[in-house]
Amino acid sequence: MSSIASDIYSSLGLTGSSTTTKKEESLGQADFLRLMTEQLQHQDPLKPMENSAFLGQLAQFSTVQGIQELNTQVGDFSSALASDQVLRGASLVGHEVLVPSAKLPLGESGSVNGAVAAPGAGTVAFTVNDANGQKVYEFSVPATKAGEVNSAWDGNDASGNRLAAGSYSVTASHTASDGTQTKLDTYIKGKVDSVTVGSEGLYLDLNGMGTVPLDYVLRIS
Repeated sequence: MSSIASDIYSSLGLTGSSTTTKKEESLGQADFLRLMTEQLQHQDPLKPMENSAFLGQLAQFSTVQGIQELNTQVGDFSSALASDQVLRGASLVGHEVLVPSAKLPLGESGSVNGAVAAPGAGTVAFTVNDANGQKVYEFSVPATKAGEVNSAWDGNDASGNRLAAGSYSVTASHTASDGTQTKLDTYIKGKVDSVTVGSEGLYLDLNGMGTVPLDYVLRIS
């Protein structure tokens, strides 16, 4: 598992002297009591503080103390959520996930699987291109109704020869019975190699497909 260095330093409090400055500028419980005591000592004996004003300051003090405790609890809760998210991400390493992608990571052996969402019955045509954008293979899959249509490319060209391992791309289109054609978004299965922890959440490092946010995962297998 990898992580972003700046986030690690921030979590450890090693980002400079900003923490010390914040502590010096903020007022705590002792400071508030000291200010209120000084106010009582220097008030005009002929015009003492009214009970309502004194009670108002006590209420204000209770509010400040409650907010400080709430901030501490929220911070602890956020840390717990972050730790839980890391554990969930680590459990995905080695699994296959289905994510939105047009990349086909072809290995030395095996096939590349994916899916599309057909708008209705008809035929879904897939076109595979190499890294230079040249078409290397085409195939079609029938769609009996609207919904998910699975696809699988065995890594061979039209002549049945195994293509070199590497990164390929795919496009898909749906042709209805009346001839209407619709371009479709493609979803590809990729193996999770590692997990990256970022300031905005977890990112999955997929073999031959790059990095995608955890929110992009549609299915885990």
